[in-house]
Amino acid sequence: MTSSPSKDGKAPASAGAEQTVTLRILSSLKDVSAEAWDRVANPGWQMTDGGVLQKDATQYSGMDDLAAALADDAGPLAEEAAFNPFLSHAFLEALEASGCATAETGWLPRHMLLEDDAGAVLGAVPAYLKSHSQGEYVFDHGWAEAFHRAGGEYYPKLQVSVPFTPATGRRFLTGPGVNREAGMQALAAGLVQVCQRTGASSVHATFLTKPEWDHLGELGYLQRTDQQFHWENNGYDSFEGFLADLASRKRKAIRKERREALSAEGLEVEWATGADLTEAHWDAFYTFYLDTGSRKWGRPYLNREFFSLINERLADRTLLVLAKRDGRYVAGALNFIGSDTLFGRNWGCTEHHPFLHFELCYYQAIDFAIAHGLKRVEAGAQGAHKLARGYLPATTYSAHWIAHEGLHDAIADFLEHERAAVEHENAALAEHAPFRKDG
Repeated sequence: MTSSPSKDGKAPASAGAEQTVTLRILSSLKDVSAEAWDRVANPGWQMTDGGVLQKDATQYSGMDDLAAALADDAGPLAEEAAFNPFLSHAFLEALEASGCATAETGWLPRHMLLEDDAGAVLGAVPAYLKSHSQGEYVFDHGWAEAFHRAGGEYYPKLQVSVPFTPATGRRFLTGPGVNREAGMQALAAGLVQVCQRTGASSVHATFLTKPEWDHLGELGYLQRTDQQFHWENNGYDSFEGFLADLASRKRKAIRKERREALSAEGLEVEWATGADLTEAHWDAFYTFYLDTGSRKWGRPYLNREFFSLINERLADRTLLVLAKRDGRYVAGALNFIGSDTLFGRNWGCTEHHPFLHFELCYYQAIDFAIAHGLKRVEAGAQGAHKLARGYLPATTYSAHWIAHEGLHDAIADFLEHERAAVEHENAALAEHAPFRKDG
């Protein structure tokens, strides 16, 4: 399967003798229907109004890989087949409609569609032409600075990602009936061609699944790794069941933190999701979000309209964990709910209480995951302090195509050493995990 974009943004691509496919570049997700996008973004799932989710095995004929992965006893393919709310048309288009991910903010949409000769969408990539490296959580500022000092122009670059969202998920989206390897190859080659035609310096695909990362490496993309901390649900039926797996000292420390977090008079915790979410909840949370954003990076990436759109479209896939004192919200954590993963995203507060951050972001997330039978909690970017709270080091993956030969070689050398360092650090941290050593 090969491709070559034409002047109108389309590219003929051979899918074999049966059909011809084309690559089309979108300047907005409004240019593709939600049904067509979601069919390749989350194949095997159907999401109705408000984010209500159900499996849709009728999309498949026979037992292909993704259909097998949708089974309850799915093995290594489960991550590729899990429903990811961030890849949905509802989430990505909300970023554009609210003005958060647009040309004005340095995120010019350049999404790619793989279509058959009848116009049906066979595959897609969420992509943006970027004039900076903010909001990505895979840091390449040093690459940009080095290239600039050498007389090169690093920006624009082509970014394959979910803006402002450091959560692993498929980035090369292929739907039912499409050979996964051939579809990925066509989309990856198409990105390189778009990069060349737009004068971009590079292509960056971040927070990939491991199978995507492996395949892109075979296609000549440079491979990068990094670290997050994830909590894994080992069939626990309660938080106490999880604590029973920890070393005694760690177990006592967590119990003490949970007691102290809610020790202030009148402080209580509330979960808000689905139909229970109101604009008042979002008003309170946005205040918390602005406080954290202004202290961390100066200008928060998301605006108030975005959260209203999420409430309209994805309320059932959204969880706010809120702390209330004397009838007034004082802190909150935002999470999104996948088919098997709770994704922790943003946190903020207007009152500071010891350990409240750990309670709302980490312990309440574990409580929710256990109560709803979720397999894991991804607690966002970085943070070795999560290790003592039962969140273990997990490798994250990105892949990079660099046009300039000299820059390519320098980055390749850097990444070889960085991958070894990440692997070593993850192994060392795992040795200090809070779990009992007696099995």
